[in-house]
Parts: sequence; C-alpha cells; structure tokens
Amino acid sequence: MPAGCAAARSRLAFRSLADWTLGPGLDADCSGSVHEADAAGPLGRCGGRQRVEDQTIQLADGRTVGYADYGAAAATAVLWCHGGPGSRAEPAHLAPQARRAGLRIVGIDRPGYGLSTLQSGRTIAGWVPDAVAVADHLGIGQFVAVGISTGGAYALALAAAVPARVLGVVVCCAMTDMRWPEGRATMSRPHTHAVWDAPDRAAALAAAIDAHGEDGSKLRADGMAAGLAPSDVALFRDPSWTNEATAAFQAMFAQGLEGFTDDRLADGPGWVSFDVTAIRCPVTVLHGRSDRIVNVIHAYHTAELIPGAELLVLDDLGHISITTEVVPAIGNLLREQPDPGKKPRARSSPPVS
Repeated sequence: MPAGCAAARSRLAFRSLADWTLGPGLDADCSGSVHEADAAGPLGRCGGRQRVEDQTIQLADGRTVGYADYGAAAATAVLWCHGGPGSRAEPAHLAPQARRAGLRIVGIDRPGYGLSTLQSGRTIAGWVPDAVAVADHLGIGQFVAVGISTGGAYALALAAAVPARVLGVVVCCAMTDMRWPEGRATMSRPHTHAVWDAPDRAAALAAAIDAHGEDGSKLRADGMAAGLAPSDVALFRDPSWTNEATAAFQAMFAQGLEGFTDDRLADGPGWVSFDVTAIRCPVTVLHGRSDRIVNVIHAYHTAELIPGAELLVLDDLGHISITTEVVPAIGNLLREQPDPGKKPRARSSPPVS
C-alpha cells in the first residue's frame, strides 16, 4: 500500500481523532442519542438545526433493530447499508444534501452494531428481512439501496431478494465477491484475512479486536493513516464532517467488534447467499481510484458481475471521500431506466496494473 508521503501528511490531522469524545446528549451506549444536521425539516428543531433521534423496532424473533431516519416521509427513501465497521449514523453528514435533493436516508444498524441485537452466524442475504422490516415500519414502499464498503453486498442482496421494492442501488467503495481471488488478495491481512482464516468465531473475534482495538482505539491517531488518500484527510479537517463522524464512531463500536466479526464471517465465503445476476434495477458502482482500503479493481469486477451496471470511478477520491458523491449518484440513477441487456458502462479508464 503506497502510504509514504500521504501517511505522513495525514498524521497531524488524525491526531484529532484520538481526542474524540461523546457529544452533548449522546449516551455512552448510544441509546436515545440525537444527531443534529443543518437545514430545516419535518422533525423537531434545536437552535436552528434539525434533530434526528435514533429509534428501534422489535422483530418477531425478539431481536431489536436500530435505525436513524434523516428526512421527510414524502421524500424518496434511501436505505443505507453501512460499512464494516459502521452504524446507522454513518450517513448523517450527507443528510442536508440528501434532503435538498428530495431524499430521505434511513441508516440501519446491522446485528451486533449500534442498537441492533447480535446475531451470530448471520449471512448477507439473511439481513434482508431486517431492512424490509424497518421500511415496512416507516411506511416505505419502494426505496433506493446504498451500500458502503462492506455494506455494498447487503445493498445488492436487497435488490436480488426484493426486486419489486428496490428502485436502484449505489454500491460505493465496496468489496466485491470474495470468491474472486484477485480481489480477496488485496484486502488487509490483519483486518480481514485474520478474521476469515480463524478456526472459530471466538478466534475470529480475537483477531478483529487485535486489529482494531476493542473500542476502535487502533483506528484513532495514526491507526488509519496509511489507508487514507489526501482527499480523505481533507474530510477530517472539515468540522461539519468530523462532528457527525464522532457520533458514528461511538455507535459503530457500541458492542465492540461483534458486528464486524460477523460481517467478515458472512462475506468471507463470497456472495453465496444471493444471486447478483438476478438484479434487474439500475446499479451504479461508485469508487475512488485513490482508495487504499478497498482497491479499485473491486469496482471493475463488481460491475462485470451485475447486468447493466454503470461503473463510475473518480480519480482523486479515496475510501471515505468518495461518499460525498453518493447523493449525486442517486440522483443520476433515479433518472435512468434499467436495461439488463447492456454491458457495464464505464466513465473512467481501466485500472493500471
């Protein structure tokens, strides 16, 4: 990984992460937390800023699913499948932009993250009923699915499993099917391979904790520096992004590395629990060529797997900064009609090997 100069340049900015603390009104276990986003909306206001309360539903099997609803009920719904690690609060920084675009983002905690009950042994497709239950609870019929990094597979599983509900998918900075050896080989050994290769779940959890720190502490300070593109570093200098990221960081590690471990155990075997070739809605595969966490070759492979997918690779963006392009990508996608007979359309040159 070409850390070099970029890692050195990011060191100063990343020291601020080591001082992240819980913000006002945010409990240590993340329950009852409040996010504030610029711009007015249908929810309550506080000091001129919109307040978004975290909420939960209980499923028939007794499990709890946590979610955060950012937007108006009449807007086009977007179910946000967060990264790994991640949480329902991950899209908070995009909420004002999304509302201006007529979108309602709903972030959902996967099992073992944030407010959602742990579910060991889960699969990628096995999470689909959780997301649908949240949509049903909110009175959402059709929606766009967005998947970030690890969450890309979960967004695609939604499109494959409930095609009548999914208007389209944006797969952003996402890992591809891990049955593809070339893509699998690019992933971090301590953060992914050590978990995949563990003999049992207990050993996998121990490997995840060793890589991240039980509360994510190893991702603070210089822990992620080598994985950041210069455009990622710039986000950490933006207070509007950093304020929302603080809440998201706490929520993603509210249950330690339990959720992350189960994410890795679910994607290690590859996309075996759903059929990606069955997807018929519009799909945009969005990636930054400067991504140092999930190599851009993942995007090219995913676009080849999905009928009619559009591939959009942006040269200067990295794993985190590419998320700033999600809202425009959703807008473009909603203006398109599905054409399963088309081959992937690329708006960039192929990766240079």
